[in-house]
Amino acid sequence: MLPVLGIEDWGEFSVAQADAEHPATRGLHIGFGAPSREHVDRFWQVATDAGYRDDGAPGPRPEYGDDYYGGFLLDPDGNSAEAVHHDNIRGPGVIDHLWIRVTDVAAARRDYERVALPAGFRVERESPERVMFDGPSASFSLVAGTPTENLELYFSAAGQTIR
Repeated sequence: MLPVLGIEDWGEFSVAQADAEHPATRGLHIGFGAPSREHVDRFWQVATDAGYRDDGAPGPRPEYGDDYYGGFLLDPDGNSAEAVHHDNIRGPGVIDHLWIRVTDVAAARRDYERVALPAGFRVERESPERVMFDGPSASFSLVAGTPTENLELYFSAAGQTIR
């Protein structure tokens, strides 16, 4: 996913080669925090120039917030990558949010609460189609749709990793 953009700038995020034992992740949306709108524009331009598919040119996204500005791409495996800037970015160079698609939002919420709540996340917003967990350094949402495939997700809580 987007190695041309220097993903190492986003801390714990990593990309690994898929193989028979570790199949590719599909259907994930990841939003990288950007320090400015200009950085969002550059993220999108560099990636589209390198051949990544446009999934939404940089611009305001008022449906997500008054000051939300994002640019969206699709990687070769069908994952959505976004650079996003808004007033509540926890710091540039962090993963701002993930959207994990699930078939049953209510059941997934119950499952994720078991690990997310002890890790300091709380349910921030909820509807039948989406539940958003907000934490000290990022957020993630469970979104109704074709399920995200082959995702490994780790939470850190009180010095322990919960997998």
